[in-house]
Amino acid sequence: MRLDLTTLMSSLKKYIIEKQKEIRKKYYYVYGNIPLYVKDIPPPKVNIERVLDKVQSVISRDLIKNIELDTFIVGHIPEFEERQLNALYKDGAIYVTNAQSSNDDMVDDIVHEIAHAYESTHMQEIYGDMRIENEFIEKRKKLYSILESVGYELPPKYFLDVEYDEDFDMFLYVGVGYPTLVTLTYQLFTSPYAITSLREYFAKGFEEYFLGDKKNLKETSPFLYNKIVELVDNE
Repeated sequence: MRLDLTTLMSSLKKYIIEKQKEIRKKYYYVYGNIPLYVKDIPPPKVNIERVLDKVQSVISRDLIKNIELDTFIVGHIPEFEERQLNALYKDGAIYVTNAQSSNDDMVDDIVHEIAHAYESTHMQEIYGDMRIENEFIEKRKKLYSILESVGYELPPKYFLDVEYDEDFDMFLYVGVGYPTLVTLTYQLFTSPYAITSLREYFAKGFEEYFLGDKKNLKETSPFLYNKIVELVDNE
């Protein structure tokens, strides 16, 4: 019988935790009570304790206390290859690849996935008033005009769909290229990856707020910035 993806990920999560306990590898706690299991060891230049210190210094315990997050797992999982990902939030767990080039890279990945974990619990608070979605769509429309003016062609429907679309993502990543998008979308999007869907727009904004340039986020995406400030203040 073929297992669905959710069942497979749940089984993998349980296997990793049990195996970790069995072989007694070192594990850590985030915010004092959320375990982080090291399935695959990162390179020597990555220090997990310093990574966690940084994460906990920028994301307060109050902000994550009401979200579904019970485990962090460091190591490779098949879905990273299938979806070309470095990290993933799924069923209460944040999976992060051990193939990191620096502490900062791992911090970026973890904070980005915390954004998705927070989003999964606070969808109505984030998107209910439609302000972020409307801001995102208006930016997508401007992007369509920009790309059309320099010779790129893609049906307008792709720019109006807020959900992730693999074809659109590949068009941005391969057809246009992220280096080109950085130039074309200056002061329109904080990151090329933020273009790919509404959820990534929020997550990249969350990442920019806590790890990047708040002023740049406020000037580039004012409604997104104000929503994150509101969420932080509420917590």
